[in-house]
Amino acid sequence: MSNDALIAKYEALLKSRPDDELLRFSLGKALLDAGRVDEAERELRTALAAKDDWMIVTMLLAKIAVQKGDKAAAKEMWERGLQLAIDQHHEGPEEECRAELAKLGA
Repeated sequence: MSNDALIAKYEALLKSRPDDELLRFSLGKALLDAGRVDEAERELRTALAAKDDWMIVTMLLAKIAVQKGDKAAAKEMWERGLQLAIDQHHEGPEEECRAELAKLGA
């Protein structure tokens, strides 16, 4: 399914289930994959507000901050993602967060 088709699908589903954070995440990821960064950020922030320990959403928001050149926000989100990865025992994401923080000189 194309990104545009996925976006349309998730937007339609959200009309009937606007509080579904998994749909918000899915829409945000599809938007990000389509290069619609600002819209993706809005959806991912909404998903994270509903579930503040969502590691993958935190990491995606860190990637968006990097894309936007916001080093301070990227550092904050990568650090938050690192702590969530440690707390949730996810070794791969922990390594990714550490590597990204090293790139930022953190």
